[in-house]
Amino acid sequence: MSRWEPNAPARLQQAAFELYGERGYDQTTVAEIAARAGLTERTFFRHFADKREVLFAGGERFRTALVDPVNAAPASATALEAVTAGIEAAGSVFPAVELVRRRQALLLANPELQERELIKLASIAAALGEALRERGVPGTAAELAAESGVSVLRIALMRWIEDPNEQPWEVHVREAVDELRGLVSAQRPVGLIGNAE
Repeated sequence: MSRWEPNAPARLQQAAFELYGERGYDQTTVAEIAARAGLTERTFFRHFADKREVLFAGGERFRTALVDPVNAAPASATALEAVTAGIEAAGSVFPAVELVRRRQALLLANPELQERELIKLASIAAALGEALRERGVPGTAAELAAESGVSVLRIALMRWIEDPNEQPWEVHVREAVDELRGLVSAQRPVGLIGNAE
């Protein structure tokens, strides 16, 4: 086997997704992933800490793509506008939509992976909140905007991967943000649960 493995992380990720789909996440080993990719286990561990991390690769790159536009937003931008700019820009680092669909299906089928995803989303919210505080947004407002941003991110992601028309990522982000704004600005109070209309 060649000492130089071109695009080893992508090959390992592709192999892992294939095997997880065929055999299930729990039944797949690192050795099998490496063999499917035509690489060694040693190469696998140079790129990923364990088989779970194959699904969470690029987390730092994603966080940077999300936070940098928040930092770069004009001073006149509201907290929500700055966060929206970050979420829209972060779509540029997503892999192909089919790979995102596979990843999402794996997350939904494995509680261990769901827990890891929640940790990742919490770290994203923390990073957004910190970026907003650095812009001068007060603590509670920064936290609300950051958590709302993560909700928008999750909803836009689900709509994007389920969209039969395959509209661009930004379309789904803007729709989710518009719905959030509509909820916030609605004049009519929502009735208590159990009240008849």
